[in-house]
Amino acid sequence: FRYYCSILYIFLVTISIKVIMLENLKEKVCKANLDLVKHGLVIFTWGNASAIDRERGLVVIKPSGVSYDEMKPEHMVVVDLEGNIVEGNLKPSSDTATHLVLYKSFPNIGGVVHTHSTYATAWSQAGIDLPNIGTTHADYFSTEIPCTIDMTQSQVEGEYEKDTGTVIVNRFENLNPDHTPGVLVKNHGPFSWGIDVNDAVHNSVVLEQVAKMAFISYSVNPNLTMNPHLIKKHFYRKHGPGAYYGQ
Repeated sequence: FRYYCSILYIFLVTISIKVIMLENLKEKVCKANLDLVKHGLVIFTWGNASAIDRERGLVVIKPSGVSYDEMKPEHMVVVDLEGNIVEGNLKPSSDTATHLVLYKSFPNIGGVVHTHSTYATAWSQAGIDLPNIGTTHADYFSTEIPCTIDMTQSQVEGEYEKDTGTVIVNRFENLNPDHTPGVLVKNHGPFSWGIDVNDAVHNSVVLEQVAKMAFISYSVNPNLTMNPHLIKKHFYRKHGPGAYYGQ
């Protein structure tokens, strides 16, 4: 009897811990979405942030079309990796399928952010890679911020959000998503990711800022160049086994 009571106790404690962890993740995702507004990356409802619980295969994401002024942790929606709603009374973000493709394809990421921030979206609409032309960019991204190719008619008219993720993943065929945690979806806007949702927000803010600086830089000097040694130096002093930046 004591044995079975012990097993039951362990089971109940485990369940309680998992519930608490999921509630904590909802709070983090809610805060991340509100941080996008705080940093000026989102107006109206133009954006979303999510986070994944890898152990349980669950994703917490912003609900679709809900005003940021009214958003609370309990409004966050929990889905599995197939997009089925596990918890929540609201519809998940319309971009949920894109987030899920990224989580499935990039195993080291813990959070995803999508915005329509002005400068990064402008580069997306221009349909070209955002070049790595400064040390600020190189501190966070080891390469240019890649831009995806045109989506086909069947992709747009079919599983549009899922295939938005597909074109992102295809663009990273020869790139390391851990070293370049962001992308420009052509004619659409930027997505970024990170080790957790806070890191994804941070990278989203940086992406917008370097997009702005690049726009200004090319306006001043269309023939500018970048020292490739600086890119390598600045990226690896903050990333990898030889990193020495910070405490």
